[in-house]
Amino acid sequence: MDDCKRSGRARSPAAAGGGPGRAVSATLAAALALLVAGCTQETQNTLSRGIQNWTGTDGVLEIYAGDKLVRRFLKIDKVSTAQGTQDGAPRPYRFGYGVFDANLNGEVDPGEKKVYFEFSDYSTSYVFYESPR
Repeated sequence: MDDCKRSGRARSPAAAGGGPGRAVSATLAAALALLVAGCTQETQNTLSRGIQNWTGTDGVLEIYAGDKLVRRFLKIDKVSTAQGTQDGAPRPYRFGYGVFDANLNGEVDPGEKKVYFEFSDYSTSYVFYESPR
């Protein structure tokens, strides 16, 4: 007969101080915190972008010619930096997919479709932000 039944009272792991599951969870949380704290800022940014890419955003990309808004793309999940296939080096342009806002009203209207876009890092004036709507 086991001790819990003999004493007439059952003891749950929570009543016994949480049991091994709670200790393992606390240890994993502490290890993760130390791991992230030991990362460089660039590595932390990469992890953050990875999480954001996984969860998605509702981004807006605006392209300007001088001070005039000339293109807007809505419902963008992410904007990526192109990478070389042979050397893996970053290329001087970014790309993504978004709904082309033909009338620049900031809303997805009937007939406006999701398209692929590219823009230069060096010569394009742009603003990328999360939609406030």
